Formats: sequence, structure tokens, C-alpha cells
Amino acid sequence: MINTHNADVVIGKLNEVNLQIKAEPHIFMELSDHFTFDVEGAKFMPQYRNKYWDGKIRLFSTSNGQIYVGLLDKIVSFCDRQGYSYHFENNKFFGQPFEVNNLISYEGVKGYMTAISKHKPRDYQIEGVCDALKHNRRLLISPTASGKSLMIYALVRYYVSKGERILLVVPTTSLVEQMYKDFQEYGWDADSYCHRIYSGREKETDQPVVITTWQSIYKLERKWFEKFGVVIGDEAHQFKSKSLIQIMTKLHTAKHRFGFTGTLDGTQTHKWVLEGLFGPSYKIVRTKELQEKGYLSKLDITCLILKHPPQKFDVYEDEIQYLISHEQRNNFISKLTLDLKGNTLVLFSRVETHGAILFEKINSSKRADRKAFFIHGGVDAEEREKVREITETENNAVIVASYGTFSTGINIKNLHNVIFASPSKSRIRNLQSIGRVLRKGKNKIKAMLFDIADDCTHNSRKNYTLNHFIERIKIYNSENFNYDIITIQIKKDGHRGRFLLHN
Repeated sequence: MINTHNADVVIGKLNEVNLQIKAEPHIFMELSDHFTFDVEGAKFMPQYRNKYWDGKIRLFSTSNGQIYVGLLDKIVSFCDRQGYSYHFENNKFFGQPFEVNNLISYEGVKGYMTAISKHKPRDYQIEGVCDALKHNRRLLISPTASGKSLMIYALVRYYVSKGERILLVVPTTSLVEQMYKDFQEYGWDADSYCHRIYSGREKETDQPVVITTWQSIYKLERKWFEKFGVVIGDEAHQFKSKSLIQIMTKLHTAKHRFGFTGTLDGTQTHKWVLEGLFGPSYKIVRTKELQEKGYLSKLDITCLILKHPPQKFDVYEDEIQYLISHEQRNNFISKLTLDLKGNTLVLFSRVETHGAILFEKINSSKRADRKAFFIHGGVDAEEREKVREITETENNAVIVASYGTFSTGINIKNLHNVIFASPSKSRIRNLQSIGRVLRKGKNKIKAMLFDIADDCTHNSRKNYTLNHFIERIKIYNSENFNYDIITIQIKKDGHRGRFLLHN
């Protein structure tokens, strides 16, 4: 790169996705090292095993000097730390993270949000929207049930009033419908302004707001994305996948970028990729604070460790097959579900080999007056929304749902219990799933989580899913959640070849 300035590093903007850096080759190598990370779990991936990939992600390209615009503040910090002088080419701020619009104020945003919504905004919601509007791009971190949809609504209304077209991307069809209904509930004529895309719906529209799943648009040509000046990603933690990054990079004219998430996976790589795509992160509020202020339900976690006879599993899949096909384990989950009072959500990973079995056991054993629903990827968005609405009016319903459909974003205020029927170590999945039960409904002040774990320890070697449970405990500790651990012995009855549960 030719540097026509005296500065060590010249920073320009190629488009709304990438910065263009000019510097000497040795600085390029230092930048590359600074923005290179090991990908967690890479050694298990086929590309790494087949030696097609070294297991690293590089956010700075030494071949063309490009890096995500959202990492501008980290480029500046790098230069300051290394003692390199830097120069902004053409415009110091690029209308990006460092720009502060002095016309945006807390009181002004408060008045605006109050005027456009039937719901009174909370202080942290006002602060989050104010910060986003001032900086044009932000990764806003706010827990599940903190009211992210109201903040999104305020941003959408503001930019529609400025004549911008907005692309609002969500992970599931259920969330497309829920976001649309939330906008209506806040008092907007969503029919006149919002177009929904999923499951083969029309991609073209004259309406200023498009609410879509990422799956519906990631293959579209770059030209389709050029009409949007604003992109908002709900549940933005999912934007690290290749398809979602593809969408964000096609939005090369979208100056205003806002990501909303309740959870990050804890890795620096994940955080910096998302900040690169959306902008610097801003933590709005914590779950514990929302519980202390009475906005969220109190949470009690009961960890139930099923102690099995020693089992030796050569691979993870063998252990999973053993657990999901274990009749007494499934009977235990079914009985636990039906013994609980209030609306209960049972979350599973595999539809045919586990979810269907659990639902059949629960549905065939429940009282006739108790409603039970089975939700998975094959159930369309309208049906899922009906289940959500029905559950809001029930006091003793059961939803057996896949993690993919109901662990993220679904808003059921009248949910009392969640059962983790399938083991997972994912920080994001677990915190999002817990979020399902934290929403505060009428006459609901406490929520319950039942975390089912399995101890198949063989000769002091812990089984895979028991190690996953240990990771979940670390999450509960980091979030200051209250939990109890109860071990339930599973013994084999040698005479009849079956398993018995003993508390």
C-alpha cells in the first residue's frame, strides 16, 4: 500500500463493511498477529483434521490491508500501544464509532420512546437507544427479557422517520412473527410499514422495514442489499456463522448497524467478529440487576444428576445414543414434567430419536384437561405462534420443544418451569434457554430450572456429558444463580434386566 502521509498508519474507509489500512509491511504483520485468534474446538473440525485450515481466524488481511469498520477503536488502541502515529484519510470519524451526535440526548430519547410506545421505557432501555443513535453502530448486550424488542422498535421508528430502509434480521420464523406482533402491540401500524420474509415469501417490497430470517436472504445477490441504510441483528450472537457474515458484508452501504444479544460465548474471537460487523459492544444491564429491581422472576436451579452404572463410551455420539434411548431416563423426565405445577417447557436436541419419544410419554400420561404441545423445526411459524399465545392463557400446559425453535427469543411471560432434557455445554444456548423462564408474568414471581445431568463415570474417567454439566455449573456461578445439586441413583435390577430410580 502506498502511504502518501507522514503517519505510520493511514486509516481510510473502503465502504461500510471494511476499513482500508496503509502501512509498512512489518506493521501489517503486527496487525495480523494482533487480530489473529485460535478457534475453539478447531481440532475437531474436518477442515483442520484434513490440514486445509490451521484452526485460526484472521480479522486483518495482509494481502489487501482490510479489516472490519467496527474494529476501528481497536486499530487506534493498537497504534497507541505500539507508539505508531496514525492519520484518518478524508474524514476523521467516517460517521462511525467515535462520532457523537450532540443533538441526541437522554431526555430527547426518553420523550421520543414514550411518545411512540404504549409501554413506558425503562432507564437502561433509553440509555441503550441513546448510545446506539449517537454512535451509528453498536453491539448492544442486554439479557433475555430485558426488553430488547422495545429498543429495536425505537430504532426502527427513528430511522423510518429519517427516510431510511431497515433490514431486521432474526434467527427463526417464530421471531419474525413475534417481532411483527411486538411492533403492533407497542402501537404501530406494522401492516403499513413492515414486510415479513420467511419460507418462500416474496423478497421484494416497497415497505421501509423488512423483518426476515437470515436463512431466507443470505443467498440473494449483493444488489438486493444495497437499498438498506440500516441493519439490525436480533440475537446477534448467531452472526458469527459464515452465512450471517455473508449477509453483513453484502450490506456495504448500510451505515447504521446495531446488533442485539443477551449472551456471547465468552471467547474474544466471537466478541471481536461481532464488534467488527456491528460496532463496539455496550453492556446495557445485567440479569441480576433486573431481578433485584423486580423486572425478572427470581430463579431457582435444581441440578439432577442421574448416577448410572459405569459406562465406557469411545465417542460422544455413543454416549448421546445411550442417554436419549434410555427408557428409565425418559420415564423420569416425563414424570418430573407432569409432577411440576405451572406451565413447563421441556427442551431437547433431537426430534425423532428423543423429542418425539418424550412427547409421546408425556402426552399419553397427562390428565385429559392438560394441554401438551410438540414444537420442532417442522412446525410452521403460525402454529408455533398459536402455541405461544395459548400458553399465555394457560396455567398448566406442557411444551416439548427443540432447542433450535424455543431456546432463543421466544417470549412467554407465563412460563414457570424449564427442563434441560438434553445435555449441552454451550454458554449461549444455556443462558438463552434460561431466559425463556425469567420473564415476569401475572402472579409469577419465581421460576424453576431443572438441569438433567448424567454421571456414567468409568474408572475415574468422567463421561462427555458430565463434563458438559461441569461447564454449566461454571456458567451458573458466573451469573450468580442459585442452584442445588441432587444425585439420583440408577441401579440395574439383575433379575429383570431393567433400571430402577432411587432418590
